Amino acid sequence: MSNAEMSELYQRAKSGAAAGPESVTGVRVRFPEPALARAGWRRPGARREIRDSARLGATLDRALSTLWMAYQPIVEAKALSVFGYEALLRSDDPALGNPGAVLDAAEKLGRVYDVGWAVRHKAPEPMQSAPPSALLFVNLHAIELMDEALTAPDAPLTKMAQRVVLEITERSSLELIDNISFRVAQLREVGFRIAIDDLGVGYSGLASFAQLEPEFVKLDLSLVRDVHKSPLKQKLVRSMTALCKDVGISVVAEGIEVIEERDAVVELGCDLLQGFLLAEPGRAFPAVRT
Repeated sequence: MSNAEMSELYQRAKSGAAAGPESVTGVRVRFPEPALARAGWRRPGARREIRDSARLGATLDRALSTLWMAYQPIVEAKALSVFGYEALLRSDDPALGNPGAVLDAAEKLGRVYDVGWAVRHKAPEPMQSAPPSALLFVNLHAIELMDEALTAPDAPLTKMAQRVVLEITERSSLELIDNISFRVAQLREVGFRIAIDDLGVGYSGLASFAQLEPEFVKLDLSLVRDVHKSPLKQKLVRSMTALCKDVGISVVAEGIEVIEERDAVVELGCDLLQGFLLAEPGRAFPAVRT
């Protein structure tokens, strides 16, 4: 499915013109409307918002045309050898140079699929030069779970699905999807594995832990930061790693910035490490500092 086709499907599903999202994957999704559509076309100031939306759309197009991927190593806790790389969106467009700004614009315009399509095609490009055993962690907005291109045989990620971990973001949007377990089972049949981040903070983190039954979880950054100084954080991390080990889930401690944090999370049972202490994100592929 092309970029334009995915965007058209998204727009048709929102307007009710499509036969229904279940015709795409067998799973129903309740698409949220963009802010402009919710505001109403005839409301005072709507014309200006339409013009603003058009400008934002053009800016997003420019950002996507300059999109590139940075990679941050994820390493084995004990050996400090490369386990995989997280692919991180970057853009050279000055107006939307921050990845968060790109994603915010996509959500406002109803173009999450456009950004996701671009990322999923860019991310695997350099993996032939990565260590053969290295996995690729790719961030996936929860809404993208419904994209049939995820499991298309000719899709770049599908061709290497056994090496791909789909890291689900914006998990509050999982509430929009019925029968999420069915869709996740489809993805696993192809060979994908699932990761969630921010474990330990908020309802969405714990709820998605149960919904998705991931192979990997990433501890929330707030738990990792200064963990060596906080007995309470240490107890929380130890409890979470024990639970994950009990059900066969690997734990990633991300955002590690100092040696003391690294040593603490290793002692507390984390399997994998990620953070500026080990390597900053960069073009394929940054070396690990040991």
